Amino acid sequence: MPVFVVTKKMCIIVLILLAAASIALIAIFAGGKKESEPQNSITTLTEVGEYELNALPALSKELPIYGVGREDKKIALTIDAAWDTDKTAFILETLDKYEIKATFFLCGVWVEAYPDYVKQIAEKGHEIGNHSKTHPHMNSLTASQIQEEISLLDDEIEAITGTRCKLFRAPFGEYNNTVVLAVRDIGYEVIQWTRDTVDWKESRSTQQILDSVLPNLTSGDIILCHNNGYKIEEYLPTLIETAMEQGFEFVTVTELLLSGETTIDNQGIQQAK
Repeated sequence: MPVFVVTKKMCIIVLILLAAASIALIAIFAGGKKESEPQNSITTLTEVGEYELNALPALSKELPIYGVGREDKKIALTIDAAWDTDKTAFILETLDKYEIKATFFLCGVWVEAYPDYVKQIAEKGHEIGNHSKTHPHMNSLTASQIQEEISLLDDEIEAITGTRCKLFRAPFGEYNNTVVLAVRDIGYEVIQWTRDTVDWKESRSTQQILDSVLPNLTSGDIILCHNNGYKIEEYLPTLIETAMEQGFEFVTVTELLLSGETTIDNQGIQQAK
């Protein structure tokens, strides 16, 4: 008489098969019930349709410009200035030495404290961008508060330089749909970055900073630095020299942006339509 050994594995397989069969029977029964109750089916479809219509807008996110889709090896160096100024003279001298122009995103506190440097930046032909009046978390503000942060600072910048800004960079790189749309509604473009030096971290070495930018540098990149970056006096000349040796040309952000009809892809890269 044959002997069958029932293993634990066999028991599990049998239980799975029984569960699958039960689900199939339930599905068949439910399908028959729906056929006899067309009104309930219509209600269900309507609810699904309404859910999809409500969910789709939530999936749509407005993006700022992180970089630009171009092939001519043009890149932009950007410098955020919100605190201190002990390294600003060195930065300006270095830019003069290599005969390149950068885009400085200035905060209201910095503009008020160092108007002479604001004027000097403009007179040297560098671009000035708006970095907000009080350096707040923009996501916590209403559209009108966001626009006020920008316009109040631009009034101060215009009084010093004679011109208003075209570009805006949110403090902390923080944004949402409200921020992006409110900024664009008053004629500014929101600018982020593709290469971050993270030079505000004291623990980062000069080599770590350079390694975070140079190996993957590509046309249309926007590099983020800070005027009080801990190692900026050490890394900035090497960053500029190496990029130029690789054939890259430094331009302002406005010069980097594409003209004509453009779109922003899902990576935040501005592309020609």
